[in-house]
Amino acid sequence: MAGVLYILRCHQRSAAGLCTLSMINVLLVLALSSPLLPHAASHPVDWLRKFNPGSRDDSSWLWSWAWASDGSVSIVDRSPPVTFPARPASFGAELTDPLLGYVIPLSSFTAPCPPGTSNSTYSFEADPVYGCPELCISGPHEPERTDTWIALVQRGGCPFVEKARQAQRLGAKAVVVGGDRENPDALLNMFSERDASDVKIAATYIKYWDYVQLSSMIANSNTTHSGLKTLSLLINTEYSAWEWYSPIITFIIILLLPSLLTFLTLLVHRIRAARAAQRDRAPESVVHNFPWRVWTGNGWEKHEPPFTPSNPPARGEVDLEQGQETPLASTSHDQPLPAWVEEQMECAICLEMFVKGDRVRELPCYHLFHVDEIDEWLINKKKLCPICKTDVTQPHPSPAAHNAYPPQDDAPHEPSPNQPTTSRSPSSSVESDERTPLLQTPSSEHRAST
Repeated sequence: MAGVLYILRCHQRSAAGLCTLSMINVLLVLALSSPLLPHAASHPVDWLRKFNPGSRDDSSWLWSWAWASDGSVSIVDRSPPVTFPARPASFGAELTDPLLGYVIPLSSFTAPCPPGTSNSTYSFEADPVYGCPELCISGPHEPERTDTWIALVQRGGCPFVEKARQAQRLGAKAVVVGGDRENPDALLNMFSERDASDVKIAATYIKYWDYVQLSSMIANSNTTHSGLKTLSLLINTEYSAWEWYSPIITFIIILLLPSLLTFLTLLVHRIRAARAAQRDRAPESVVHNFPWRVWTGNGWEKHEPPFTPSNPPARGEVDLEQGQETPLASTSHDQPLPAWVEEQMECAICLEMFVKGDRVRELPCYHLFHVDEIDEWLINKKKLCPICKTDVTQPHPSPAAHNAYPPQDDAPHEPSPNQPTTSRSPSSSVESDERTPLLQTPSSEHRAST
């Protein structure tokens, strides 16, 4: 519903290009989020997994790139437990519950298979430390296949999926891959570019220095299993609702960020424009407080704004035919008006003459307009008088300051006693025609006078 309302508002805007871009973004977000609405109450990872139909059996490297969950491996033999951050692989089994088992390095009971004893076609150099195939049991001790034990190898020598296959062939229930010295702080997301559906055990990755510390603790451990030094290791995979830093989420944020910034910019611009427009308009209470008149055909019937004197005078009766009004008691706020105020017969907004019964608003500058038209202008447009541009919300001068506004009458102007009189030159009485020079010299003036 919110998207539909937003689209309807966009059609009313003048900026069609920006509105179209924003509308496309809204439709795109609605289309992407519509299949996820039924799962809104579930865990974030639950609805992300629906896009991976085969879970991890299809070994999709794109899925591994899109979503990388974080977990941990903990040594529970210590108090308190020693925990290392880890990251599960995109292939192999997905741990829904924590896995507890004995961690055993493959190098402690395996060695490269002798030449000719295996039909393997691998081109890798077998190395027990890296867990690269092909490895064979070496020594009197080996873990039982029925026991839950976890293989420990290091990165390098062969692909990650080959290490998992080798650990699975030897009977491990999971494999922990440690980092290398070249990238000691990297917490990688292991994936396979080829089919890895045959890998049925879980695989997880830890940093290099965590791998070194884990190997050292195993070597110094007093705990043995099947004659091999080991520790109790707990692999835990947790999908936190706050860990949204996968590449696909980052990619989506980068795509939506320009649109979000554009929306915020338009929002701030609209708010500032609305505030500026509000400052340019007159408050409705101020406009309705201005006096208004009624044109009776022969004169004006004036209506004062409401005020609260001690004894408010009663309004007189008006004879609309004769334009006469019963005299009212003079109020303290009555002021003499300029003569030109009563001579206004036309509204400057609609350019129509005032007719009998018209309600006319009087502004502080004493200009008259139709009530409906001037109220619409002041409240919704500008707080300035359409004629003289006076701010109607500011204190206005007394009526005496407006006496000189209308044109002067035709009465002859007598000079003031304090004003010096100027004698008219003889040439001023001579009528000018098209032959009279614009600039006359004294001689030409004398000729013209004669």
